[in-house]
Amino acid sequence: MTEQATTLDVPLVELVDRLLNRGVVLTGEVTISVAGVDLIYLGLSVVLSGVDTIRRHGADV
Repeated sequence: MTEQATTLDVPLVELVDRLLNRGVVLTGEVTISVAGVDLIYLGLSVVLSGVDTIRRHGADV
């Protein structure tokens, strides 16, 4: 039995519009170490959302 994978073609503009309407949080972290000793830790969180979406959820912008 062969299953076909379905593809969904979404224009970039529509994808960005959906992300801004719903909001997205990107997080990451990097640790720089030498000889097993951690020297630098960097943590980053970025919130990407439209102003209307943030206001709808009660934040004062």
